Amino acid sequence: MDAQNNIILSVQGLKVHFPLTKGIAKKQIGYVRAVENISFDVERGKTVGIVGESGCGKTTTGKAILRMVKATEGSIYLNGQNLLTMTPREHDQIKRKVQMIFQDPYGSLDPRQKASSIIREILREDGAHHTAKELDDEALRLLTMVGLSEEIGERYPHEMSGGQRQRVGIARALACNPELIICDEPVSALDVSIQAQIINLLTRLQKELGLTYLFIAHDLAVVRHIADTVYVMYLGQFVEKMSSDEMFSSPLHPYTKALLSAIPVVDCEVEKTRKRIELSGEVPSPINCPSGCPFHPRCPYATDICREKMPDREVAFGDHEVACHHYKELLPVKQP
Repeated sequence: MDAQNNIILSVQGLKVHFPLTKGIAKKQIGYVRAVENISFDVERGKTVGIVGESGCGKTTTGKAILRMVKATEGSIYLNGQNLLTMTPREHDQIKRKVQMIFQDPYGSLDPRQKASSIIREILREDGAHHTAKELDDEALRLLTMVGLSEEIGERYPHEMSGGQRQRVGIARALACNPELIICDEPVSALDVSIQAQIINLLTRLQKELGLTYLFIAHDLAVVRHIADTVYVMYLGQFVEKMSSDEMFSSPLHPYTKALLSAIPVVDCEVEKTRKRIELSGEVPSPINCPSGCPFHPRCPYATDICREKMPDREVAFGDHEVACHHYKELLPVKQP
């Protein structure tokens, strides 16, 4: 099967703008441009990562795919079917195929239900007739699959650790037998040691079940361990696309380089001497986006063309793409 036929999710020209209103009459005075004309594909059985600072639009992208927020423009195809043009009834029939693992494992679980009950409730909604024993057996199988015991299944969310709650969230997503799982900052609320365990679990499940992930995060080191392809997002737009290895070995965009330079290095001597890239100013408001390149107000390499013209995302080498007017002359291209 060629790559084109193996694409499970294709997002084309996606925009998400939230209207900004004022006064009692709710007069519209502008828009919050949360996501601005992004396109990407996700191949079956692979993991695509979207990274960027808080507020860059990555979570809104995931919610737009699930139709939790309304897309302003664009198309979202799941197995060739446009999710945005479906009727509510058509979407109800397909929405179980795309599930989300949320950032907050406590807030995303019903505090009134035990873990096993949360799983059984999802199983009941698949339209098939199940006996009580079949529901219990399947719930236990799913909890075991994510590394939880039968005893944990009888606990309420407040009686579990953060890692255990996130494992329940993963089991709940698997109960729908999904084709795509959107992981929205699934480890950011957990301790570092627990983060590694959850990433290893997601990796194992992907190999065993052939799962496909869209992994949203702000931690580049976490994304490196799970993603095949990484998109770097800034102010609602993609500024670079590359493999996870290339993200560390040959980043091209100034924003990607700045994010990488902020990651601490274990070696104290290296940490003392290595050069950090400090960005000036704050992230511009998505209500009043800058003209030209969205990164130019903070970029040390910005020139007049950056302030006037939006750079196209072009191929630097292989599958590595970057949206920067000056990456060729200003940023050393170290090809892998």
